[in-house]
Amino acid sequence: MTYLLALDQGTSSSRSIVFDGQGRIVAQAQRELPQIFPQPGWVEHDAMEIWRGQLATAREALAQAGIHAREVRALGITNQRETTVLWNRATGQPIHHAIVWQDRRTEPLCVRLREQGHEALIRSRTGLVIDAYFAATKIAWLLENVPGAREQALRGELAFGTIDSWLLWQLTGGALHATDVSNASRSMLFDIHRNRWDDELLALLDIPASLMPSVLPSSAAYGPTRADLLGAPIAIGGVAGDQQSALFGQACFAPGMAKNTYGTGCFMLMHMGGRFQRSANGLITTSAAQASARPEFALEGSVFVGGAVVQWLRDGLKAIRSSAEIEALAASVPDTGGVTLVPAFTGLGAPYWQPDARGTLTGLTRGTTIAHVARAALESIACQSAALLQAMSRDAQVAGGAPLAELRVDGGASVNDLLMQFQADLLGIPVVRPAVTETTALGAAYLAGLSAGVFGGTADLTALWRAERHFEPAWDRGRAAEHMARWEHAVRQATAS
Repeated sequence: MTYLLALDQGTSSSRSIVFDGQGRIVAQAQRELPQIFPQPGWVEHDAMEIWRGQLATAREALAQAGIHAREVRALGITNQRETTVLWNRATGQPIHHAIVWQDRRTEPLCVRLREQGHEALIRSRTGLVIDAYFAATKIAWLLENVPGAREQALRGELAFGTIDSWLLWQLTGGALHATDVSNASRSMLFDIHRNRWDDELLALLDIPASLMPSVLPSSAAYGPTRADLLGAPIAIGGVAGDQQSALFGQACFAPGMAKNTYGTGCFMLMHMGGRFQRSANGLITTSAAQASARPEFALEGSVFVGGAVVQWLRDGLKAIRSSAEIEALAASVPDTGGVTLVPAFTGLGAPYWQPDARGTLTGLTRGTTIAHVARAALESIACQSAALLQAMSRDAQVAGGAPLAELRVDGGASVNDLLMQFQADLLGIPVVRPAVTETTALGAAYLAGLSAGVFGGTADLTALWRAERHFEPAWDRGRAAEHMARWEHAVRQATAS
């Protein structure tokens, strides 16, 4: 048997999955990751806890599979993107908690950058808008606010990394300080046309170049893990940010193919091939996972609060005991009863980019029940995703692309049949759920397998992809348009100053 090990370090948990050579799950292990909220709008993780949890799940997954590390052909890493760690090169210890991608503390710096007129430069080089979402301003904040950090950085004593770099460093015992193009492209410091760090942008943010990791293709020979960690060295052959990894795992290799991942947030990506397409509709251009040094691009829209709205119902409102209960609760009413929930708990991402927006719940009456709110929560996930696809379709038409034929879906909330059917109804195209919904981890395994020679090319991966269910749209387009009009009205209320 051929085995591949994928480390999937996400916002809410760390997981490890063992796949066989056909992309089927053999074993998996998962540990929840505690969230740290120092003050409103701030979100942090303990980077050492990330490492300990990730290593523990890797060991558990191998044990469950009943295999030794020597039997694993290659290891792939996929990770929550933009989350920022600075650590001491000598000790391997973080100098501060990791600042999570959801964190909004650096919005004042982003405002200054916009007011100084740097938007066009950053957009043209990186494909990104200026936003606290990305890593650059998080690095700048750490250098300015952690005592002694800047001085250490100037002496070359510190390393920066997103979570992939942090795990690579730990897995190799500090021998490797690297990242891949897909993660580097989320920094707001990376020239995605030339696949290298941009000296002008580093200078603009006053970030020493010595902090930055080397950048490799997503499928490459990164190096071996330390032998003592998993029982034997395993070749690290694939690294990609979670959303680009999911696009790869969904076998969306051709321009115009798209996927949506329903996780803590929702992330829709459309492959654009080798063409850099600047969005005119509130999306960003990002590097796709790349198996070679040749740049490839994707259009992306990011919803900050997707499945997290279900966690809010569970943990914040105590409306449900477990996330799995929401489908039955929402299905107990025929509609939302006029209730619309806009979960702008940390602002609104694409295509709105309204950092100051706040969550709103509108249309309440004496007849409103928690079931109506639960249904409105699910519908908010689909409405935000529909707004993304509408923007994406307009950009694709400008580029001369054909209308999107289907949307491939994955992530935890994609198992919710009610949500997937509603998504298809809103979009007017089939929503296709694959047989293996763990496509983020699968993409990392595929990238590692390509590097190790398990697969001959992407054609082999396309042949492995299988659909589990098609959700066909049942609404006429007028009904869908009316629903989206109500949604956009509620968004305007959430963004009103």
